[in-house]
Amino acid sequence: MNAVDERERRWRLVLGREAQCSGLSAADQGMDGALEALYNRSDQGSGRGSNALTSERGAGLGGSAPRVARWLGDIREYFPTSVVQVMQQDAMDRLGLHQLLLEPEMMQAVEPDVHLVGTLLSLNRVMPDEARESARAVVRKVVDDLERRVAQKTTSVVRGAIDRSARTHRPRRVSDIDWNATIRRNLAHYLPEHNTVVPQTLVGYGRRSRGVQKEVVLAIDQSGSMAASVVYASVFGAVLASMSALKTSLVVFDTAVVDLTEQLTDPVEVLFGTQLGGGTHINKAIAYCQELITKPDDSVFVLISDLYEGGVRAEMLKRVAAMKAAGTQVVVLLALSDEGAPFYDRENAAALAEMDVPAFACTPDMFPELMAAAIQGQPLTAWVDKHQDA
Repeated sequence: MNAVDERERRWRLVLGREAQCSGLSAADQGMDGALEALYNRSDQGSGRGSNALTSERGAGLGGSAPRVARWLGDIREYFPTSVVQVMQQDAMDRLGLHQLLLEPEMMQAVEPDVHLVGTLLSLNRVMPDEARESARAVVRKVVDDLERRVAQKTTSVVRGAIDRSARTHRPRRVSDIDWNATIRRNLAHYLPEHNTVVPQTLVGYGRRSRGVQKEVVLAIDQSGSMAASVVYASVFGAVLASMSALKTSLVVFDTAVVDLTEQLTDPVEVLFGTQLGGGTHINKAIAYCQELITKPDDSVFVLISDLYEGGVRAEMLKRVAAMKAAGTQVVVLLALSDEGAPFYDRENAAALAEMDVPAFACTPDMFPELMAAAIQGQPLTAWVDKHQDA
C-alpha cells in the first residue's frame, strides 16, 4: 500500500462511514466497526448517555453484556494494549458501562489496568457475589504486575537510604564516604602544590543496627478522583511493609478513617477494604495518623490527596505544622499516578508550600527516590524543583 492509500485509509477510519473514501479491507471493516460502536457520531452534542448506547444504523454497544464482551475481544484483536486501555476508559465514560462490568463474562474480556481496578473498586459495595471472584482475579493480576515492576527498585533504594541516614566520622567502607561533605569539611587542608585536599576528617554514612529504623505512615484519600493513586499507594505500602527496617502503617479516609495496616501483607485485601467516592475529611485523617507516630524525628508521613477538605481547614494546616515542628518529614502528593494532578485545591497547596511542605504529583517510577529523600531528611522543596526540571 502506497503512502497516499495509507493516508486515505487512516482518514477513513478517523472520520467514519460518512467519509467519501474508498472501501476497507475485511480487517479494517472490523476495526471500523469497533470504533463506530464507541465513537458513534450520533451522540455528538449529547455528551454521553442513551444516544451512544444504540443507533438506528446499528452502531453502539447496546445494553447487552455479551455484545460488550465481544466488542472488548474485538478491540484487543485490532489494537495494541495501550490503545485498548484508552478505549476501555472511553467506553466507561461515554457509554456508562460500569453496570455491565458486574456481569461475570465481562471480567474475562477486559484488558486489566489500573483504571479498570479503580472502576471495579468503586463498584465493590454493589457487586454481586458471582462477579466478585472474577473482579478479584482482575485486581490480583494488575497488583501482581505492579509489584513486579516496583518491588525490587523500591526495596533497594529505600534500604540504601535507611543505611545512609545516619552521619558518622568513621565510615566503615569507602562506599560509605560522603565525598562532597568530606571535601567541604577539609577545605582548610588544601595543598596548592599538590592540587588536592588532604582530609583530616571523613564524613560518611553510618550503617544502623537491625530492627525498626523509621516509621512510615501513608494516608490515602479515597475520593473518586484518587482511584489510580489508591491502587499504586496500596502496592507501595505492601512493599514498604515487607521491609523489617520500616514500621509501615496505611490509612484510607473519606469522611471516615479506616486503618488497613493489618491487611498490608496483601495489597488486594487493602484495595477491597477501600470505599472509593464520597466526601473528604483530611483533618480527621491527619489527627488519627498523629497518634500512630511514636518517633517523630524518625518518621515520614505521606498524605496522598487532592486537598479538597470537607473538614476544618485551619485545623488541618495546624496539624501539618505541628508534625513538622516535631521533626516528622511530611510529604504531600496530589497524585501518585502517571496522569498528573489536574484538579486539586490550589489554596491549600499554596498554604502548605508556605510551610515548606510542597504539594506535587509523583509518578510511580519516581516514588522510591522520593521516599529515599524523605527518609534521609533531604529538603523536599529542592528535591521537587530538581526532578520537575529534569
